[in-house]
Amino acid sequence: MALREILLQQLLLLGAIILAASEPYSICNRACGSLHIPYPFGTSEGCYLNSSFLITCKDSTPFLGLSNELKVLDVSLMEGEIRVSSLIARDCPNEPGYNANNSYYEFPLFKYFLISYTKNKFFAVGCDTFAVIAGTSADAESYTAGCLSLCDSIDSVVNGSCEGIGCCQTSLQKEMSSFLWTAGSLLNDSAVGKFSPCSFSFVAEEKAYNFSSSDLVNIHNKQTVPVVLDWAVGNETCGDAKKNSTTYACKGANSECFNSTNGPGYLCKCPSGYEGNPYDFFDGCKDINECEENPNPCNKTCENINITGSFCNKICVNIAGSFKCSCPKGYEGDGRTNGTACRPIVSQFRRIAIELGIGISLSILLVGGSWIYWGLKRRNLIKLKEKLFQQNGGLMLQQLLSNYTGSVERAKIFSTEELKRATNNYDESRILGQGGNGTVYKGVLPDNKVVAIKKSKGFDQSQTKQFINEVLLLTQINHRNVVKLLGCCLETEVPLLVYEFITNGTLFYHIHDKSHSSQLSWENRLKIAVETARALAYLHSEASMPIIHRDVKTANILLDDNLTAKVADFGASRQISLDQAQVTTLVQGTFGYLDPEYFHTGQLTEKSDVYSFGVVLAELLTGKKVVFSDGTRRDINLSMSFVSTVKEDRVLQILDNQIINEGNIEELKEVANLVKRCLSVSGEDRPSMKEVAMELEGLRIMRKNPPGKANLYTEETEYLLFEPAHSFSIDSSTDCSSIYTTAGYDSIGNHLLKPPDGGR
Repeated sequence: MALREILLQQLLLLGAIILAASEPYSICNRACGSLHIPYPFGTSEGCYLNSSFLITCKDSTPFLGLSNELKVLDVSLMEGEIRVSSLIARDCPNEPGYNANNSYYEFPLFKYFLISYTKNKFFAVGCDTFAVIAGTSADAESYTAGCLSLCDSIDSVVNGSCEGIGCCQTSLQKEMSSFLWTAGSLLNDSAVGKFSPCSFSFVAEEKAYNFSSSDLVNIHNKQTVPVVLDWAVGNETCGDAKKNSTTYACKGANSECFNSTNGPGYLCKCPSGYEGNPYDFFDGCKDINECEENPNPCNKTCENINITGSFCNKICVNIAGSFKCSCPKGYEGDGRTNGTACRPIVSQFRRIAIELGIGISLSILLVGGSWIYWGLKRRNLIKLKEKLFQQNGGLMLQQLLSNYTGSVERAKIFSTEELKRATNNYDESRILGQGGNGTVYKGVLPDNKVVAIKKSKGFDQSQTKQFINEVLLLTQINHRNVVKLLGCCLETEVPLLVYEFITNGTLFYHIHDKSHSSQLSWENRLKIAVETARALAYLHSEASMPIIHRDVKTANILLDDNLTAKVADFGASRQISLDQAQVTTLVQGTFGYLDPEYFHTGQLTEKSDVYSFGVVLAELLTGKKVVFSDGTRRDINLSMSFVSTVKEDRVLQILDNQIINEGNIEELKEVANLVKRCLSVSGEDRPSMKEVAMELEGLRIMRKNPPGKANLYTEETEYLLFEPAHSFSIDSSTDCSSIYTTAGYDSIGNHLLKPPDGGR
């Protein structure tokens, strides 16, 4: 009797322990308004994993943490995401009751919540709008990006398009833990204010926002926009977290652990074939009984092809995490979900006869159908190539080439098959570089000549005539310091351009890669500067139609094995007629190299290239990038810093130590003063490229021939600056950028606050 009482007491004690363990889950409120709040989130102590996962429910409205700012819209366990509402920064200086505090918005984030860089974008809306976003990563790294949106009239705005006209967008960086964004007016244009009175900026879920021209005025009605946050458990990897069983969160049955893809920490997920809450110890991941679906998955194929009756009667058997199929007794089949339907068993002889007849019939149909298919496909392909060839101006180019009698090698028209063989069908291993204008591949022609093949992202069919004239013009530029265009292929939707191959990478790479910068002695740097200046001076002064490069930077200056400079990438170039001093264009270029006068006025002149070349010279002298850090996490603009140090006679403090040890100090100061003149804010105060080239050439000759040894300047010097080359006359409205894919304001937004990566 005593033993029975002891056993009964132990059973009662065990039941009490189980009840106590399950009690917190049974009393937790898992709803706030219409939102279901799954564990590890909760609204009260004991109902969430830790304080980071607290959701405050106020008047049936859920908020993340104790803040009243971030309203929770949705929680996803499997994706590790939570959607919240975020405010819109707005700048409306001409409206009554304008509040400048509304022009910026600081996004409050928490320790284990980061803005999703894959689901969100930064948007700016307005016709005179400049927006900036600044953030800090979990490890205190700073991040800044900008977006520029302009338009002259409401008619130029396209609904659904967010590429810089009325609306622009840019991507976000990963692992960002805090953000602040602001919106403001760039030009304060009163005419624009009539149809776009405000400037707006916000971070929003990309698929949740679709721009409309009505947003220029009515976005006021959208008080908030949805933003996706990535969340994770703790700051450990799965391997480290599993070592501590008391804090490990993946305690649900069948739960699997995955490392976070945005910042530290990990997530718990149910494996395929299971559903439930992988964080819940009592619920966990439960097997999905696929066989309870109607129809069951074994017979879905039959449903799709409308087969009914006994031929569609596979038996579904549920197994852990999956299911299997089989045919009932008296029937046969392969038992697979997408296999043949179950069929009655027939005699072996009859089956062989049926299968043989079907096999022969199918073989005849297959061979005949394949022959007809490939014949039609080949004929259609030939017709398509002919159509594209004519559409892209092939006949015009052939006629012009046949009439050309110059001594310079003519442009060649390549076929698609030639370039496919040359690039091994555009294999990824042949990619030399990728950028906003397209992809460049390395190709090997049948004569073993190595070339670079540019595959652009787009082509304006209305500019076909200009494109053909420009191909002819660029192939006639035969300057030793300009990358030569060898020909093109016109049998594709976007014409392909074939250039000579330069073997030794970009000047950017040689300056900023420590393993190669040691090769750049002061003599080599001066040589590269002289050769680049010669090429630009030639384009400005000696070409039959002056060409403005518009994107001069170290990433667009290639070097061969002898460190000879070659100016490349004319994707943004513009031609101007001989009677023009300037031309108005959409602003385009790379931040840090962009002429400030051109940026503010849109008036492109030859002096814009002079400014960009001045920045290149500053890079050669200092070894610093166009935007660099001084060690205090503060970004410094190289051009502004360089001009300031020259004016204060502190230039030696910023020059590269390597060239100070190698070069003549007075000579370096002369080049530094030349850079200061090139970087003048006003274009009128800058020298021409011809003057720059002659000054640099004079310094180089003086190095080789000190006073008393040889003449400082000879007639050969003038000849070296501008090599004779054949040219091709074209219409004055021609725009070199039509050969390539040009970028609008969105390209500026993407480059605006990021230094170039040195790609080719």
